[in-house]
This record gives sequence, C-alpha cells and structure tokens, in this order.
Amino acid sequence: KNDQKTAKQEAKAAGASASGAETQVSAEIVEPESTRLLRLQADFDNFKKRTIRERNETYRRANEDLMEELLPVMDHMELALTAAAQHDADDAMVAGFKMVSEQLRAVLGKFGLTLIDATDAEFDPNVHEAISHLPSPNVPENHVMIMTRRGYKLGDMLLRAAQVVVSSGDPSAASDEPALSADEPQEESEV
Repeated sequence: KNDQKTAKQEAKAAGASASGAETQVSAEIVEPESTRLLRLQADFDNFKKRTIRERNETYRRANEDLMEELLPVMDHMELALTAAAQHDADDAMVAGFKMVSEQLRAVLGKFGLTLIDATDAEFDPNVHEAISHLPSPNVPENHVMIMTRRGYKLGDMLLRAAQVVVSSGDPSAASDEPALSADEPQEESEV
C-alpha cells in the first residue's frame, strides 16, 4: 500500500509539474497568439483604408474622364452662343441655349469643376498655355490679351489649361531703345 500511495503521490507530483509545464507552455503559446491577433487586426485595418482609398481614386478618375469628355461640349455651347449673338439669332433660342449652358456648368460645378478665367490675368504657366505672343500698347507685358480656349480645374487638379495669347508689351517702348546696326562698330570688352 505504501508503494501504491507513493506511486500515486509521485504521479500527482509529476502531473502537477506537467500541468505547471503545460501552463508555462500555454502562456508561451498565448503570447504569440495575441501578437498574431494584433497583426491580423492591423492588416485588416490597413485593408479597409486601402479599399477606401482605391474606391475614392476610382471615383475621382471616373469623374475626371467624364469631365474631359464633356469639355468639348461646353466649348461648343459657348461657340454657339457667341455665333448666335453675332448673327442676330432668335432671342428665345439664345436664352434657351444660355439656360442649358448654365445648367450644365452648375451640375459639373457640383462635382468640383471650376472655370479658369484668364481674361486680363498675368500669364501663369501652371494654368495657361501660351499659343502666341503679340505686341500690344494696351496690355502690359506677360498679361493675357485673348483667351482662345477656356481652362478648367477639377478640385485642385488642372484638367485643361486655358489657351491664351500673351502680350509681349508695348512695341513703341521697344523701338525707343537704340538698336545697333550692322554697320556700327561694336566695342570689344577686355577680359
């Protein structure tokens, strides 16, 4: 009996040390499991953020593509209104075209489309595309004389630059400066 008691006590002690070892092992397993769980949660948060960012980018690009396709329509509406005014078209028809044009601009404006007004502005290469330079006594140098095609922005992004003719300044001011003729000798500078 003593041997049996001793064997049982030893088994209990061995079981206790085994359960202590299991507890230690399970604590070691729990630590990596919690770390793995935190990593999974961080990965999922990153996935959600990336998905939202990609959806917004897709939405922005779709709007951009649509706006680019509608810009020629808006240009033609403007040309039609200008031509109608020059050729004494029916006032009711011109008023109808103006209403449709304004409505189209208002709808596109709701989605972030804004006009670039280049009239009498200083030339800015970030929003203007110079197609020509002409002398002008009335318009200061590097200012827009004529806007040939309207520019547009979508939010903060330039969608299409305004095409402009830029003043090269007063031509008479340039002629006031003495010009060297080919017959006059030029002074050589000493180096």
